[in-house]
Amino acid sequence: MREEQKRALDAFVEAARAAFGADLASVVLFGSAAEDRLRATSDINVIVLLRSFDPAKGRAFREPLGLASAAIRLRPMFLLESETEAAAALFAVKFSDIRRRHRVLWGSDPFAALRTPRSAAISRLKQVLLNLSLRLRKKFVEEGREERVAIVAADAAGPLRACAMEILELEGATAASPKEALLKLAGTTLEALSQARETGALPSGRAEPLLLELIALADSMRARVERLT
Repeated sequence: MREEQKRALDAFVEAARAAFGADLASVVLFGSAAEDRLRATSDINVIVLLRSFDPAKGRAFREPLGLASAAIRLRPMFLLESETEAAAALFAVKFSDIRRRHRVLWGSDPFAALRTPRSAAISRLKQVLLNLSLRLRKKFVEEGREERVAIVAADAAGPLRACAMEILELEGATAASPKEALLKLAGTTLEALSQARETGALPSGRAEPLLLELIALADSMRARVERLT
């Protein structure tokens, strides 16, 4: 993370403390930023964990949020403490990934002991992977411009990697990172996917084949999930 990103993130945390006061339980960084693996195309994802939600305090926070969003592509989630367990069950893949890859910027750690029910994780994996297949097929038909197809492929990388990590964990296997987990399941290097994530672009003629590879991969991963119990 660059110095200007760190400064903007620190300012965001201080603004959250000032705006929400005693309602603020913690601010948690998650995803690639929490691992110091930000790319040029990466967002910075944070959870603002609240004990209760006061609309007046939310309004007071609009300006600092807008500044952080514009300056460092910060993408916040405003979560209530009382919603954490339900969110972990309903959005099992995302919150399992948050549990693995997060860093507390301020306050207590709400995710250290968080566990997702196995049945909920399997159900959510099926939903996420099917949705990915449907969305990627739609984009393949809609998008004729290679630069747009490359961005679509790059956007799919995060969910696919999170799903791959969750699948391996449910199977009793391990991987050092979500990227490594996806490589294990894909059986290929997926160099084009890494390039799309790094730069948001691909060599001429490579974007459509990559999108088709990702559709096939999402389908094969969902078939693998169907065998889990």
